[in-house]
Amino acid sequence: MDIRQLRYFISVAEHLSFTEASKQLFVAQSAVSQQIADLEKKIGVQLFIRNKRSVRLTNAGTVLFKEAVNLVNKTEEAIEKTRQADLGIVGNLKVGFIGYTEKNFLPYLIRHFRRNYPKVELQLNQLNHGMLIEGLKNGELDIGFTLFFGVDNIGGLESKHIFTETISIVMHCDHPLANEDSINLSRLSDENFIALNRHESPQGYNKTLLMCANSGFSPNIVSEPKLIQTVLLLVDSGMGIAILPNSLKLQASSSLHFIDIEGERAKDELVVAWKKSNTNPSIPLFLDEVESVKLKYHEEMS
Repeated sequence: MDIRQLRYFISVAEHLSFTEASKQLFVAQSAVSQQIADLEKKIGVQLFIRNKRSVRLTNAGTVLFKEAVNLVNKTEEAIEKTRQADLGIVGNLKVGFIGYTEKNFLPYLIRHFRRNYPKVELQLNQLNHGMLIEGLKNGELDIGFTLFFGVDNIGGLESKHIFTETISIVMHCDHPLANEDSINLSRLSDENFIALNRHESPQGYNKTLLMCANSGFSPNIVSEPKLIQTVLLLVDSGMGIAILPNSLKLQASSSLHFIDIEGERAKDELVVAWKKSNTNPSIPLFLDEVESVKLKYHEEMS
């Protein structure tokens, strides 16, 4: 018994006519008769009572008709789901994010993506830079939202620009320079710095080193916490200053001041990154949505 025989049987049962069934199926009537005969032989029961004037289902045929309709529908549903999975319309995406620069954009994006692709399950994880990049490289993540600095030097990863992020000096309001509109980094050569742990977040750590080096000094880093919230807490406690994305202002204490940096290209990019060799078919759909939503987001925010 195969699906084609069941479809022939269903057509005859619906029309109670071999002639009409053959027309619907676009095959010769003899082919329909042969398939029904083979089906009856395989399962060992008579399915139709036939004479020159009429065709009607036997009791066994009535039972098979109900079951066959369900079985054919389930088969078609399984085939359609398989095709959708191949297109990425059905599936899952593991998404990592750093949790501050994309704080407003990401929920906006997720709402739009879920509306357009409700059968793609999204698994969201907030991670530091280092863990996020490692997750992309080893396949634990399909998509990552992170700052671009350093990502371009990691083999096997692709990225797309989302928006530009301003980098600021962060200090407690009691600091003598806290009320400045902008500060040249060279004025901070004697300060204590707080930086994200070099192993947990090499991008953030190296960004601090590079910006200070461009201003002629090596920063005195007195603490390297693993979490960005701890960096903010230590700066708020007066232990030192930090160089951080300006968007952290949204979750920082009101006693922390974010100050522009003079004479320095104090910018970074938020990017969406993925592994080039990742074959998850939902990734291209998500990236297309990022591109589409990015334009709408900037229009609404401006």
